[in-house]
Amino acid sequence: MVALSGCAHSGAASHGAAPATGTFAGASTDASAAVESPADITAHATPAIVTVRTNLGMGTGFIVKADGWVATNFHVVRGASEISVVFSDHRELPVVEVMNANRLHDLVILRVEAHGLPVLSVANSDHVRPGDSVLAIGHPLGLEDTVSNGLISAVRHVHTGLDVLQVSAPIAPGSSGGPLFNDHGQVIGVATAFLKSGQNLNFGLPSNYVTELVENPRPIAMPLFFAAMNAMHEEEGQSLPDRPARQIPHHPLSALNGCSQGDQVLIGKTLQDAIEVGAPLYNEGKLAACYHIYEGAAADLTQRLPASCRGPKTALTDGRKRAAALNDAGAQAWAMRDSFDGMLELLQRANAGH
Repeated sequence: MVALSGCAHSGAASHGAAPATGTFAGASTDASAAVESPADITAHATPAIVTVRTNLGMGTGFIVKADGWVATNFHVVRGASEISVVFSDHRELPVVEVMNANRLHDLVILRVEAHGLPVLSVANSDHVRPGDSVLAIGHPLGLEDTVSNGLISAVRHVHTGLDVLQVSAPIAPGSSGGPLFNDHGQVIGVATAFLKSGQNLNFGLPSNYVTELVENPRPIAMPLFFAAMNAMHEEEGQSLPDRPARQIPHHPLSALNGCSQGDQVLIGKTLQDAIEVGAPLYNEGKLAACYHIYEGAAADLTQRLPASCRGPKTALTDGRKRAAALNDAGAQAWAMRDSFDGMLELLQRANAGH
């Protein structure tokens, strides 16, 4: 199975300095720029990397223009009826407009009402070569600013109009929309997919696709965008039932008492992996399959967690009982998803130190 993830980047930030506050500079490459360490690149880049949160899940994005333009993967927002952006200072703003989108390239440019934001420098991805260093930064499972590095394994021509970067830097679920950097701290691609059946097979979209969208905006108001998403589902025979009112539980931080860091990573990975598999099934109208994926993941996780990690085990068991008491597969899937999102939100707060 291929799970998608994405990234984008822009700005005129000088290397060795914090991200610039300015407008999109377009794809460029400064061959004279100094080579930076992964730690330095991470320190400079993270203020411009965001979480994109929807009613269906979350992904990663990055700021491409200082006045609120954010790039991420199209699949991160596909089918969503609510979209917001969470910044590094934990501000959360609703998306007010879609500036451009390309389903073929799995990219979308969102806009929030914000100004003076930090942006990143985008390189010309035509200069990327196999063997070049690459650094990925994303927010897998809500774990902010997770860094991995590796090499450009290959530049693959998929078909006319679509090339992808094969990278050895690990990409985890939830990192969709996160930037891929060269060793000068410039964005060269957007993390977009990993192949679960292959070892270390990860893919990104060339940064030039982001540049094209930013430089040729076609703004769409959110009501029209959401209507287009619904029409897309109907055209594909994927008309979905109305979403029930969400009942996401709010757990105190003490619910993680007795859970080791390893336990917390296991919880986050298992739940997000289940969402990565289940949400597309739901969007395809396979409601019962989605529910069974969620229920099975919760059952497996409650067995794997130690007795000391009591809070999550109890919360997941309660979620399974609530879902099992419902008669509609769609409602059952959402009941499990509420349970998952409550637990993921708890992990995010714990990771943020709140």
